[in-house]
Amino acid sequence: MQSITERHEEPTAIRTDLGAIFVSLELSRSVWLITSISPGGGEKMSKHDVRAGDVAALLARFAELRKRALGRTGKMAPIIVVQEAGLDGFWIHRVLQAEGIESHVVDPASVATSRRRRRAKTDKIDGEALVRTLLAYKRGEPRVCAMVRAPTPDEEDRRRLCRERKVLTNERVLHVNRIKGLLFAQGVSGYEPLRRDRRQRLDELSTGDGRPLPVHLKRQIGRELDRLELLLEQVKAVDGERDALLAEQDAATPAPAAMLLGIKGIGPEFAAILWSEGLFRRFDNRRQIASYAGLAPTPWQSGSVDREQGVSKAGNSRLRTTLIQLAWLWLRHQPQSALALWFKERVMRNSGRLKKPTIVALARKLLIALWKYVAFGVVIEGAIMKAA
Repeated sequence: MQSITERHEEPTAIRTDLGAIFVSLELSRSVWLITSISPGGGEKMSKHDVRAGDVAALLARFAELRKRALGRTGKMAPIIVVQEAGLDGFWIHRVLQAEGIESHVVDPASVATSRRRRRAKTDKIDGEALVRTLLAYKRGEPRVCAMVRAPTPDEEDRRRLCRERKVLTNERVLHVNRIKGLLFAQGVSGYEPLRRDRRQRLDELSTGDGRPLPVHLKRQIGRELDRLELLLEQVKAVDGERDALLAEQDAATPAPAAMLLGIKGIGPEFAAILWSEGLFRRFDNRRQIASYAGLAPTPWQSGSVDREQGVSKAGNSRLRTTLIQLAWLWLRHQPQSALALWFKERVMRNSGRLKKPTIVALARKLLIALWKYVAFGVVIEGAIMKAA
């Protein structure tokens, strides 16, 4: 018989010669689940939960993990933490970094999962999967996941202006459509709630059959106008804060927002969104910035099958939507630029068809050109600048 000393150790499913304590956090509104694997602990992952928001209990658990690892190995092991990007934002990530703990935030859509039709999903399973993903990431395995670069508090707060304005604009559209719908049901059309004489014109309206507006309907529309006027004031206030922010950037060096405002066809709102949602970040190449905006291509190739599925739409949806709008306006305001001529030549080659897919391609090219202009000062070929 083969002696015990001659037997070879079978490879384990999880590496046990770890130099750190790897921890994943599954966050919810009530409980935080802590899943960890420590040096000298074998393959078993320990699990512990604390009350949501109890940072002191979380740090106490980390101290206990370090104490146990020290007792098993005689060495003080660092802690590496991973959590999914979600509703909790980045405040936990910042707390951990302030405590000297290495912290990562992962894009949950980039973590590999089972493709079975009915797959089991629990916080326990997700926590273990996050730990395995973190282990693979620290080993240097390529494309194992996509880590999120957490914005600074100032960067995170700065983009609130454009996002709030979008919310207010959507609410304004809802109130305008509701007023028009109420009046249309009485045979009234052509009333514009956004005009300054909206209340005077409301008093002059009559129904399609010649009656004055019903009393309760008129009062309801009046209350709708009260809410609409409040929204208009709030939009005006947000626009003032945005313009003040752009003016501050105009005095800075470098001034990306001011550079964007210098291009014909880009106004304050577009410049603020482009800068606060994407161009303030650092990108290594054009593929990264296209992927961040969800404008990267997604090919489907397998054997004899080779087709393009379109853009990924996996990035910043606000930035992507703004770029599509800007691409259409670019054709109007920059008709002789190289990008506009490329669009016209491509559409002409397709006999006037496929304008929508081509405008998406133009949006991607435009984003890359604006990034090169802001980051490296490369002037967009053929672009017209505004007069000083």
